[in-house]
Amino acid sequence: MVKIWSVLSACLLSTNLLAAEANPLIGEFSARQLAAWDSKSFKGVTQYQLVQDGQRWVLSAKSQAAASGLTRKIKVDLTQTPFLNWSWRVDQPLPALNEQTKAGDDYAARLYVIVDGGLLVWNSKAVNYVWSGSSARGATWGNAYLPKNAQMLAVRGKQDKTGVWITEKRNVRADFQKLYGVDIQTIDGVALMTDSDNSKSEAAAKYGDIFFSAR
Repeated sequence: MVKIWSVLSACLLSTNLLAAEANPLIGEFSARQLAAWDSKSFKGVTQYQLVQDGQRWVLSAKSQAAASGLTRKIKVDLTQTPFLNWSWRVDQPLPALNEQTKAGDDYAARLYVIVDGGLLVWNSKAVNYVWSGSSARGATWGNAYLPKNAQMLAVRGKQDKTGVWITEKRNVRADFQKLYGVDIQTIDGVALMTDSDNSKSEAAAKYGDIFFSAR
């Protein structure tokens, strides 16, 4: 199943313009908001639900040999707000996989940012920020299904401790420049997915609020 391709297609069917703000909200899970996200299933269904974690609400994801994601069609101006901010926690990691192969294209937690390629979907580009169970933190590689359209970046790697919340901040514009050699000024969609279909295993993670910021 070409999961990356399906996510690209789902996110780029239409977009909603987001005016430049101080901190554009993408995922407002703490306010128990999920209506802006669309579900996309590839094989089976990853169970996504809002749950209370301590004093706040977060998005819980549990996958049993399944792969489905949530997509948000939204345009964000990276010249104003290039930094993507989020928090996540892996509660049940995947076994060691060769993530650079189709058989190993599973991740306990991943967050996509997507650029519309116009009428030709194969001209679209995506950066996948992943919590890798097998690669080292900071590693990058082309996705096994679409190496020219989807670049993987291990924000967290096999050396990182699971079961704890970690807050992330990535300069999306700089990451596109580094991985593709192009200056991307807007993105057109965001997606997240916890999947374990290729390895036929189980994975569980939680996601906190997702937003863009100027710095």
